[in-house]
Amino acid sequence: MDRFEYIEARLFDGENYVKRDKNVKIYDGDDKTQFTDGEVVLTTHRILWGKPGDIPKGLVCLSLHLYYVFFVEEESGGVFGLGGPKRIILNLSPALPGKRPGPAVVSAYHFVKFSFKDGIDPAFYKALKDTIAAKAWERSLATPVQSSSLASTTTSTKPSVASVNSKIRSGIVGIERSIEEQQKATDQSISVAFQDLTKLMEKAKDMVAISKAISTKIREKQGDISEDDTVRFKSYLMSLGIDDPVTRDAFRSDSDYYMGLAQQICDMMVAVLMDCGGIMSLADVWCRVNRARGLELISPEDLLNACKLLQTIDAPMSLRKFPSGACVLQLNNQRDDEVAKNISGLFEDNEFLTPVKLSQIANVSVLLAREHLLITERLGMACRDESMEGLTFYPNLFLRQVT
Repeated sequence: MDRFEYIEARLFDGENYVKRDKNVKIYDGDDKTQFTDGEVVLTTHRILWGKPGDIPKGLVCLSLHLYYVFFVEEESGGVFGLGGPKRIILNLSPALPGKRPGPAVVSAYHFVKFSFKDGIDPAFYKALKDTIAAKAWERSLATPVQSSSLASTTTSTKPSVASVNSKIRSGIVGIERSIEEQQKATDQSISVAFQDLTKLMEKAKDMVAISKAISTKIREKQGDISEDDTVRFKSYLMSLGIDDPVTRDAFRSDSDYYMGLAQQICDMMVAVLMDCGGIMSLADVWCRVNRARGLELISPEDLLNACKLLQTIDAPMSLRKFPSGACVLQLNNQRDDEVAKNISGLFEDNEFLTPVKLSQIANVSVLLAREHLLITERLGMACRDESMEGLTFYPNLFLRQVT
């Protein structure tokens, strides 16, 4: 309703009467309004609505300029649409600045409905569509004059409608030019971006080839590479990612896809697991894999199904599920007794350990730290203390020799 204006029922210069109907109610979108049982008049430029007798007398009525309407459709009435069309829906463009005051300042809808109590007159509906398609308002400047068909009074102290409509048309042209300039700027920015992207793609192949050679040298420890170079190369490789990630559409079945994904995870995670102590939570693995894959992301379910197949491809790692339900990816040479032995060694410098404290010392997640402590407990090398302060582990003093 914010497109409607309060205006005297007078025709503009060049505006002509087209059609009228009665018993019409206006809806603001899907919401009912107070404008019921009125008379609607269609002109070449506008739709006027008022109480019966008001429009012929030239009294103030509601006015909707037809240049706001970009699409017209019917809405059937009755249950399941069996009652015949009773409403006309006018889809409207946003309200323009400089509009006269109306029944609403803002509206949540971009359409209005005209409900006809006696059903839509096909002649009125056709005249409305033809008038909107003709766009007579684009061919004439509007100047308010007396019309014997609608009004009987001529005095008015309000500003000229011609000046208002002229400003509106200027506003429309300005908006169109602004939109056109924005589109040109956007197209130019996109073109520059794709040029830069093309250059990056040209360099990417060379970078991937170099990264593969460096990765092979590091893995096989060939060539004269210092420790600093190794650290730097590994950081470069993590940033470069996977050059040819496995995707589902490259395989005929899900089983083949999971098998190929398992092989790629194996190739990628061997060096990563060796650097982090031979074990990593599946959540961290998922983050590492997706970071390396770039835009070809995989779901947690795909990762889980692929890790279940690591043993079938003789991978040096496997999926492990702890009694607590936590899932990790672990190197096959990672034994529980070695983990417990390392934790026992930490007790020499620490009176007690908690999962949080161990995660800070060993630089692992709190989840893995807790599992390491539980492994140490199961092997009899640690004792737990559960209290309101949380879970704490102490060294098993019975294993120490009494002097």
